[in-house]
Amino acid sequence: MTEQELQRVMTAYGDSVYRVALCRLQNTADAEDVYQDVFLRLLEQRTAGWDGEHLKAWLIRAALNRCADVGRLRRRRGGTLSLEDVSDMSCPLDERSEELWDAVARLPEKLRTAIHLFYGEGYQNNEIGTMLGIPAATVRSRLHRARAELRNLLGGFDNGESVSEADGSHSYARWAE
Repeated sequence: MTEQELQRVMTAYGDSVYRVALCRLQNTADAEDVYQDVFLRLLEQRTAGWDGEHLKAWLIRAALNRCADVGRLRRRRGGTLSLEDVSDMSCPLDERSEELWDAVARLPEKLRTAIHLFYGEGYQNNEIGTMLGIPAATVRSRLHRARAELRNLLGGFDNGESVSEADGSHSYARWAE
């Protein structure tokens, strides 16, 4: 992979890699390290013949794997890191979006990751299952539990608004745009 190709890939998919890492780790320094590691690993890959979706899926899977490595390192060290203010990740459009993102950040890691990949990155259940190495039914269960937990954390949605399972049409999906 040439330097120009790497720059193009980083421009096209770098935000997604960083958002996945930040969503998973909730620490900007660790997310930046994961971002760097993923693109360094990409340089070592033979990417000839990869289309855009395959490349993006590989990058996200590599980011998730690296996040797992960082998580194991944290546990071995015995320390826990505090939840940082992640406002630089989302640039909320309004107060409700910020409140929703804060609630998503409080979800357990597995639920938070499923929500991010579905609403933030636009992947379908079967694609998320492939990336995480779990059945699509498990993804659906995690999304269902995450939505229920978000309703609980946010005190329900007023005006009959709900998170659409079919198209992800809620304000959380907007921050990824």
